[in-house]
Amino acid sequence: MTTPHSTPHPEPFLPPDPKAAAGSRIADFARWAARHQNAEGVQDPTDYQALHRWSVTDLEGFWTAVWEYFDVDATTPYERVLAEETMPGARWFPGATLNYAHHALRNLHPDAPAITALDETGSSYEITGRELRARVASVAATLRDLGVGRGDRVVGYLPNTPHAIIAFLATASLGAVWSVCGQDYAPKAAADRFAQLQPTVLITTDGYLFNGTRHDRRTASLELADALPTLKATILVDHLGLVWPEARPATLTVPWEDAATRTEHLTTAPVPFDHPLWIVFSSGTTGLPKGIVHGHGGVLLEHLKILGLQSDLGVGDRLLWYTTTHWMMWNLVVSTLLTGATTFTYDGSPAPVARPDILWEFAARHKVTVFGTSPQYLLAMAKLGVEPAVHDLSAIRSIGCTGSALPASAYSWVRDHVGAGIQLASTSGGTDVVSGFAGSAPTTPIWAGELSAPGLGVALAAYNTEGLPVRDQVGELVITRPMPSMPLYFWNDPDGSRYRGAYFTAYPGMWRHGDWITHTSHGSVIVHGRSDATLNRNGVRLGSADIHDIVERLPEITEALVIGAEEADGGYWMPLFVVLADGVDLDASLRDRIRDAIRTGASPRHVPDEILAVPAIPHTKTGKKLEVPVKRLLQGVPAEQVLNPAALDHPELVAHFALLGAERRKRSTRHT
Repeated sequence: MTTPHSTPHPEPFLPPDPKAAAGSRIADFARWAARHQNAEGVQDPTDYQALHRWSVTDLEGFWTAVWEYFDVDATTPYERVLAEETMPGARWFPGATLNYAHHALRNLHPDAPAITALDETGSSYEITGRELRARVASVAATLRDLGVGRGDRVVGYLPNTPHAIIAFLATASLGAVWSVCGQDYAPKAAADRFAQLQPTVLITTDGYLFNGTRHDRRTASLELADALPTLKATILVDHLGLVWPEARPATLTVPWEDAATRTEHLTTAPVPFDHPLWIVFSSGTTGLPKGIVHGHGGVLLEHLKILGLQSDLGVGDRLLWYTTTHWMMWNLVVSTLLTGATTFTYDGSPAPVARPDILWEFAARHKVTVFGTSPQYLLAMAKLGVEPAVHDLSAIRSIGCTGSALPASAYSWVRDHVGAGIQLASTSGGTDVVSGFAGSAPTTPIWAGELSAPGLGVALAAYNTEGLPVRDQVGELVITRPMPSMPLYFWNDPDGSRYRGAYFTAYPGMWRHGDWITHTSHGSVIVHGRSDATLNRNGVRLGSADIHDIVERLPEITEALVIGAEEADGGYWMPLFVVLADGVDLDASLRDRIRDAIRTGASPRHVPDEILAVPAIPHTKTGKKLEVPVKRLLQGVPAEQVLNPAALDHPELVAHFALLGAERRKRSTRHT
């Protein structure tokens, strides 16, 4: 696999605007750090690379600067910034006690919107800072009355509405631990996550909206409650206005209106820096989902950095980022409140058939300054012929994009159809650190198809097969020094073996994330796809994302998935699966155009052995393509050993790909 650039320093697609860069919060931070922390080498506040070098060279100085610049309010002070620099097991800010919820609420203007709630019908309402604090205080008191205390787990089966944010902040204020998933999960799939946690309280709603349909989840909610034997109570949210049935779970039930409308004074419990804040789950495609535990302090600092500095968010800003509650982006979107900016919730499809441009309409109506989405959304907008610029999007200064590699074609589409000068900030990170490893800032250039730079405080490298860092070559994404938001531990992993095995076995003492990247000589990062799904044709490693990018630009193709499968006879099969646009047939002419596009846009080695039409591409609930499970299905591994259908968006595809693999092996046997 080779880097797609032949020149070491290509011209950026969009250089940073000098005035905007100089006036940004990250530049102000750089000036502050130079004065107060003697940040070595940081002379020009708009020199991102110099600031980054200091941030990973002097970890203690950098994170001290983040703490002091954002005026973190600790009840007791820390003894040292980084007491033990080990991975895993780094000890950050021992001695400090604080509370995430206190910081999320303290910077909100009492009469300005803290949360703006949207849904796909076009409806909206606002919750001011004063109202949010009052509702959090009320729900916290209700939870306390229900027996919830420090360390207890509260779980939510909720869509992306303000109820989820209020419930989370109330939980965190008590020092209890939060976990949530969306209601498109079946009760069993939700129970696979929540039952591990032995929760005390479940908060659930009567349903959610999606693509013109009101999805009734009353029965599913009650089934889930009955599957969680440790519950003391279930709080029932009236979101769609459906009447809850008389048959209730065995536990006490409390209406949300009773829980959230009490007159209470909010107090937040000081907890140690590394006290658990929330538990987020892996996709669970290959077994029970892993519960990843993050701490109050690590999340607080990491999210202040990525939102307050890299995303330039502050009081007066408005962030609208489409997400679901079970995607880590929901956790990051909630943290918008830490900066004093307004955050948005949205219940519905990102592009409902009746109003595919509804999110752009909302962005215009509410003067959104940062708009967040995924590559699939931007590509879909282009193929649907949506013209966002018919709305007044002049307030948008940045479009964040994450979830998969963002193809280069999206950059010119945003410039031409959304607005020239808008920064398209592609980001890559993970649920594992509930943050980003690489992205952009107001002080970084934008190169089409690339992430501008590693994040501040992220000691990122690309390692070759010899375990050495390389530039302008493809390697494994490795983090060589700890980040405060790395997991405290995995749930139900008492000896830490699952945690160590997930990240630290390939390069002991360093975090291996499982992505192929190129770290370029001009400082950017190119993501090629998951390293465990690497295509390896005749000893040459190829990135699946490079092929997906090219094929998905074709108007006839809705989505694509390429797999490299080692076969029993020593052969190697590299099929490309494509989902066709309506009315399109996969004939010889289209196959030739696909091959020519790959040959020209990547290389002859990237051309697949076979191109097959499929009804859909399977994804996790957070939208990630299931490359490795599909590969194993094609190789004949029994489905029950490969994945959990309940964790997929299209579980019926398991049988489809298993059958394709069986037919392939049958043909191979006949030809032997």
